[in-house]
Amino acid sequence: MGNPNRVKAESGIMRWVDDRFPATQMWQDHLSKYYAPKNFNFWYFFGSLALLVLVNQILTGVWLTMSYNPSGEGAFASVEYIMRDVEYGWLIRYMHSTGASAFFVVIYLHMFRGLLYGSYKAPRELVWIFGMALYLMLMAEAFMGYLLPWGQMSYWGAQVIISLFSAIPVVGPDLAQWVRGDFLISGITLNRFFALHVVALPIVILALVVLHLIALHEVGSNNPDGIEIKDKKDETGKPLDGIPFHPYYTVKDLVGVAVFLFVFCVVVFYFPEGGGYFLERPNFEPANPLKTPDHIAPVWYFTPFYAILRAITFDIFGLDAKFLGVLFMGAAIALLFVLPWLDRSPVRSMRYKGWMSKVMLTLFAISFVILGVLGALPATPIRTLVAQIATLIYFAFFLLMPLYTKLEKTKPVPERVTG
Repeated sequence: MGNPNRVKAESGIMRWVDDRFPATQMWQDHLSKYYAPKNFNFWYFFGSLALLVLVNQILTGVWLTMSYNPSGEGAFASVEYIMRDVEYGWLIRYMHSTGASAFFVVIYLHMFRGLLYGSYKAPRELVWIFGMALYLMLMAEAFMGYLLPWGQMSYWGAQVIISLFSAIPVVGPDLAQWVRGDFLISGITLNRFFALHVVALPIVILALVVLHLIALHEVGSNNPDGIEIKDKKDETGKPLDGIPFHPYYTVKDLVGVAVFLFVFCVVVFYFPEGGGYFLERPNFEPANPLKTPDHIAPVWYFTPFYAILRAITFDIFGLDAKFLGVLFMGAAIALLFVLPWLDRSPVRSMRYKGWMSKVMLTLFAISFVILGVLGALPATPIRTLVAQIATLIYFAFFLLMPLYTKLEKTKPVPERVTG
């Protein structure tokens, strides 16, 4: 039995807080009385894991800024100081660098779940759009942070990516100079990227996370069957196929968190460089504007789009290949935003879509992985040809979607959730 005086005091404190701030109401609306479908599976771990990694990135990032020097003269030396002299600095740095890769692993799997079960379809268009805006901001955040170690690959990778802006007709060269803040990448660029990485972009990312969650809880979570659980309720108004998110899914998510942290710690303590993909070997040398690395490639989570950029080797309608590559790379991301209006299927989940949708999603996933691998390798004629084929499949998945989702025969959707 609990102490009645203590219980009375706690309830009095909460009553005082609730009179001034809707703490209990928020707890009920978003956890204890938020009903989620009871057939969530493995794919539904990655949303909560993305939130976990975001917290890790913020906390470790704050600690790193305490010892980091955002200047062209001191940046690389300060990273070495963190690794060698700051107490547990090596651990904080590896948690942050591994966390960046882990972030994109869970985000890509989270996005694939959305494609698999049609989580972008009405009434969840805004949930998807906020999610895609969040993905875009994460890419910008990662790119800004990639320059900060001021190593060889950081410097030259940023040089290549920023120079792409100059391919835009008329305004390109001025735009590239504006992004750099100088005629070449210098300490001014580093300081600018540092400010964006640690202040501006995290604020936007946190705002988008809140909007993403609010939009999700307003329309309710999707499920593997793509059925609206709100359509079938009992006499008290509770969904027949739903269960409270807390304690059922908070406990279930803890299992996913435990498995994730086990894998994360193995990487941090035994493979922090990730075979040269998480921390590239040239980045252990200080940036040298006079020495170009043998092979310049962005970090692995950008390589699919970098491969699309390099796959465009031909001019069309007077537009040069470099500009077309930038255009196609931008279009590859922009198409994700309009996905809810491309899918004309009467069902959401891939379980009940026709064979054409299943084949196209499989080919899309394979092409994305192939582009990711090719983007990390030096270009050769054969690799460029394979990248062009994979790029064609990537765009075909989106551009042909209104056609094949409308023509194919779908399976009947059950009235209640299964599994």
